[in-house]
This record gives sequence, structure tokens and C-alpha cells, in this order.
Amino acid sequence: MKRSLPVILFLTLLTVAAVVDAKTFGAGVTLPKITLVSEIMNNPKEYVGKKVKIKGLVIDVCAKRGCWLYIAGDKPFQKIQVKIDDGVIIFPMSARGKTATVEGVVEKLDMTHEEAIAYHKHLAEERGQKFNPASVKGAEASYRIRGTGSEIEGL
Repeated sequence: MKRSLPVILFLTLLTVAAVVDAKTFGAGVTLPKITLVSEIMNNPKEYVGKKVKIKGLVIDVCAKRGCWLYIAGDKPFQKIQVKIDDGVIIFPMSARGKTATVEGVVEKLDMTHEEAIAYHKHLAEERGQKFNPASVKGAEASYRIRGTGSEIEGL
């Protein structure tokens, strides 16, 4: 028993260090249950207007203002945008490649064809990419999370 006590203490300290290593943004994260991104994307109407907590790899961050990030989903090639009000929370570019736990309200964006073109053009400009308006075929609906708080590990 005396030998296992130092091991238990060491493992406890590692667990605490992992939790402390996360930087909190905004109101933080309070919901107990994580909702999978795939659950939101497969049943978006069920989640619109509801507060959720997701967790995943940060795959992209707004380079201009730090006002959004994309979180990879639990299924291949799946992602969801987390948008916050400009200037309220500023996500650092160093968040890319880190694991984030994010809380916020799921919202639906209904865009006309012209609004979809403007939206994709704006995203391309933020990323320093070229944009072809012909790539947008018509009106679009998309879902994202209006973020209220997050914790990003390793910052």
C-alpha cells in the first residue's frame, strides 16, 4: 500500500495539471454533458436554440479578429463553426491543433444566394484564399454554435 500511494498521488497531480493547463475564454464551460458534433449535424432542427457543449480539435481560427473557430467533428470530414461576438472573446491563432471544449447555443443561418456568396467570400478573404463566386450554387442553410465560453487545452 505504501508503494501505491506515491503512484496514486502522481496520477492525481497529472490529472489536475491537465485540467489546469486549459485556458478559459468567455463564460467558461458549465454543462455536464458533451454533445457529439455528429448528433448536432444529423439532427440540427432538434438542437437549434439549445445550449450545448462540444469537444474536439480546433482545425481553424479566424486570422483577422479571432472571432470564430472550427471544431472537428467526431466523424471524418465533419466540422462545426463556433462564432462569438467580435471583440468579446478573441481566440488566438495558437489554438489551432489544440483540443477545445466549447459551450454555446446552436443557431441556423438561412442565406439567400447573394448572402451565401458574400459569406464564402468573407471566409476566403480571412484565410487569404481566392474565391470563385460560381462555386456557390444557390441559397444555403448552415448550422453553427454561438459560443458563450470555452476551454482550450495546452495554451
